[in-house]
Amino acid sequence: MDILNGKTVIVMGVANKNSIAWGCAQAIMASGGKVVLTYQNDRLRKSLLRFVDPDQPMVQCDVADEGNIDAAFTSIREQYGPVDGLVHAIAYADKESLENDVLQISKAGYNLAQDISAYSFLAVTRSAVRLFPELRSVLTLTYFGSTHVIPNYNIMGVAKAALEANVRYTAKELGPQHVRVNAISAGAIKTLAVTGVKNHGSLLKMSREATVDGESVTQEEIGNTAALLLSDMSSGVTGDIIYVDKGVHLM
Repeated sequence: MDILNGKTVIVMGVANKNSIAWGCAQAIMASGGKVVLTYQNDRLRKSLLRFVDPDQPMVQCDVADEGNIDAAFTSIREQYGPVDGLVHAIAYADKESLENDVLQISKAGYNLAQDISAYSFLAVTRSAVRLFPELRSVLTLTYFGSTHVIPNYNIMGVAKAALEANVRYTAKELGPQHVRVNAISAGAIKTLAVTGVKNHGSLLKMSREATVDGESVTQEEIGNTAALLLSDMSSGVTGDIIYVDKGVHLM
């Protein structure tokens, strides 16, 4: 269905073709929407060019620099016009912080994980709302390690908990502007982010075995839900965490 026909969506955080963000981008395009990808640096741009169409709109954006966010979104507005939706699929913790117990994490490691994984959502949403009056839907990605203790997820679970709180508060604040804010809590699939978790093979196995049908959720299934949440068909949904994990969170 062309539920996103005529709409433009910024997708932030595609690292490679296995990224959930790339699944979202593909579903948006399959639903009739136009996608503008952002990338952090030249290294990631080269990675994107290995699998995206050469004509795919792309703009550099480093979310650690708020001035760079404004500059990137201004460039998008000038080059591609109005933007209707935004997908924030960005998270990061350094290797030492991710591997250590939460009590052993340094202040610098804690702040870095929060800055990139949670605060950046506020920064990009604030900039997008200001620069794109047509914006109607903002979406981010989370994981149920935010509310459950998942082996080796550690500081990222803490950061995702903050991210989910950000979703609820910004949904309330942006309601009068008719901007909806939601998060997808995606099941564990083999992405670059998941492979950064210690013993990630065990995590993937545990997640697969906990699904209601014994099969892992797919990149396409997560992307399809993103397309729905970005469309006018979900106009009554805001401030929610939508689980797309084939029932893992029920167990």
